[in-house]
Formats: sequence, C-alpha cells, structure tokens
Amino acid sequence: MKLVKLLYFWTMEIRPIAYIRTEFPEKFGVPRQSGLAKGLRGRIVLEPEYRNPDALRGLEDFSHLWLIWEFSANRVMNRQKTGLWQPTVRPPRLGGNAQMGVFATRSPFRPNPLGLSCVKIEGIELSSEEGPVITVRGADLMDGTPIYDIKPYIKYADSRPEAVCGYVDNLEERSLKVVFPSELSSQVPDRSVIPALMDVLRLDPRPSYHDDPHRIYGLSFCGLNVRFRVEADVLTITAIERDDCRI
Repeated sequence: MKLVKLLYFWTMEIRPIAYIRTEFPEKFGVPRQSGLAKGLRGRIVLEPEYRNPDALRGLEDFSHLWLIWEFSANRVMNRQKTGLWQPTVRPPRLGGNAQMGVFATRSPFRPNPLGLSCVKIEGIELSSEEGPVITVRGADLMDGTPIYDIKPYIKYADSRPEAVCGYVDNLEERSLKVVFPSELSSQVPDRSVIPALMDVLRLDPRPSYHDDPHRIYGLSFCGLNVRFRVEADVLTITAIERDDCRI
C-alpha cells in the first residue's frame, strides 16, 4: 500500500487596518529608509472597522512603532508579472549596476511586496472625525500607503548595535548642502513644512546614477512642486509651484 503524502498550502488573506497620509503623492523623493528625514510627518488613519480606541490602549507609553505596509505604488507592475519574480535586483545605492539577492535587499520588487518601517510617535488622537489617529515622524511612505499591522518598538528586543550589515556598511550616506533662496522660500504657504523639505533634499532624492548638473528635477511635496538642480554636493532650489497642502 502506497503512502500518499499530501501537501497542504495555507494562504492568509490580509487586509489593511489603516492608511497613512504623508507629504508624498508620488515615489520620487520618498526617503530610502525610515528615520532618515526625522521631520517628516504622517497621520495613520485606521479603517472604520478598527476605529476602536481600546485597540490603541497602552500605545501612548511607547515612543516608536513598527509599521508593516505594502509597496502599493508597484501594485500594477506586480500584477503584470503575476507568478513571476526575480531572484536578484539592482539596488539603487550600488549605482544600479551590481546585482544582489532580493532577500538581501529592501527592494520593493519582491514576491510579497511588504515594507517595514520604524517611526516615532508624535501624538495619538482618540476622538478625531476620522476616529483614532496616530501622528508619526520619520515615515518613508507615500501618501495613501496601506498599513497591514502596527507593533510597538521594544528596545531590548529590537535594538542590535552589534549588527553587521553587509554591503550597506561600506556605503556612505550622502548629505547635500541645500540652497533655498529667500525669494522662493517665502512662497511656501506653510513654513512649518520647510525643515522636513530640507531634510528630504539633503538626502539627495535623485537616482544614484544621475549626475547631470544642468538637469532640473521636480519634487512633489505637501502640495508643492519643488524644482531643483544639483552640482557637486550643492542642491539649489530653482522654483516653487504652489498648491494646497493636504497634511
């Protein structure tokens, strides 16, 4: 009598518990990692079925959160490649040339397009018109990104100062000098967003393989269209187009 081994595949269906509102309507300019631009502000708005204040009870005693979220901006591309995935990717930080295993990177192009971010809690409002809302700083997410889970950051378990980080340990975090002419900065309707904007620009939002000092880039940020160019290590803002800030 033959023994038949049955292999069961169990799939878990997950749905967003919240969406985040941030200053970024598109991917360009979003920091490469959370916490790099500490001034960036985001609002985590729970979905209606999870708007029970009891679900956040005790969270006010923590300073930081882990967010598990979806690279939703790549959803269309991922659907076009249903059933396909690439074992290697080209990390932008390596100039777009060197290939690394997808599981050795934080590339958004992965079998399950999930991201993980650590953010600082700025405040928790339990009775807003949108239900409980968590305001955070340092998020690296686009506006409208779906969030699948929220967990508190626990220092004794999550901090690993002795960690070795492979090729990342050999990379220097580039920081640009930002020149923001006063006649342009005065056009920003909400001046409280300027420090966060400066943080983003210092990180050099361009692809790492771009090095054309004459090229003008456009960054959509908090309802502003920020035009700039980069020469050597100096980023100069050349124009500001105004719109209403949504944050």
